[in-house]
Amino acid sequence: MPGFFLSLEGVDGVGKTTQAQLLAEGLQRQGRCVTTCRDPGGTVAGDRIRAILLDPELTLPPVAETFLFQASRSLLVAEVIRPALERDEVVITDRFLLSTVVYQGHAGGLAPAELWSMGRLATGGVLPGRTLVLDMPAASAAQRGTRTADRIEAKGLAYLESVRQGFLAEARAHADTMVVIDANRAVDAVAADVRREVAHVLGLDPRTP
Repeated sequence: MPGFFLSLEGVDGVGKTTQAQLLAEGLQRQGRCVTTCRDPGGTVAGDRIRAILLDPELTLPPVAETFLFQASRSLLVAEVIRPALERDEVVITDRFLLSTVVYQGHAGGLAPAELWSMGRLATGGVLPGRTLVLDMPAASAAQRGTRTADRIEAKGLAYLESVRQGFLAEARAHADTMVVIDANRAVDAVAADVRREVAHVLGLDPRTP
């Protein structure tokens, strides 16, 4: 497919949503067509799945979480991401398959390799050509939060730090498609690094990890 697919990852509070918006606005000023989305969610059915996944009153084991995430992701690819790539757009998503590999795999006890395989099936092989992992200590990220913790955030700092370490481990294992960016800095400094990385890779064909 034409177009380019980019994801931003990291523990909650690192600034993924802000950086995705800044990046999209910058690319649009350059005349590029950009589609932004979030995972889970981004479709009518996907948003309903998202509400279930984040509901603090529910208890979901990692396997159940995984199937729900993959269902939402499959819909997002079919309804939003693939059509945008076929229109030769840049697609920027706030989280994607890597989050499931880390949250339900590294931090949740499931096998990361099996989650990658399941994700490739759910997405039809449509995976980001570049993943930017925004990194900071979980304690620092938690201090940035201003809203009520969702079901996953409420698991505590030790869990979130294990999530962070999972992101770093996967980034090391997939250095050809994943880049770690220090997010424990001013927003503008992080945005500058994001822009430089995207400028370096933009135009390359999407690759799978």
